[in-house]
Amino acid sequence: MAANKTIGNIPLGEKMNLSIAEASVYTGIGQVTLRKWLREPDCPFLIGWSEEMLVRRQELEDYIHSKTMFFS
Repeated sequence: MAANKTIGNIPLGEKMNLSIAEASVYTGIGQVTLRKWLREPDCPFLIGWSEEMLVRRQELEDYIHSKTMFFS
């Protein structure tokens, strides 16, 4: 993950919540895939439905980690 990348003044690894664009830069996962995950029922990292959905960074990291465990 690109914890040291910044958009604005705060490194993405220090932000609690990320926009979809920020989450894409932080994880290297495309926005289309992130939006697909956000539409899943009971998505653990979605903060709320609005024009600008926000992602809980730590929960997104945990979700990605749980998905990649199958490939390790």
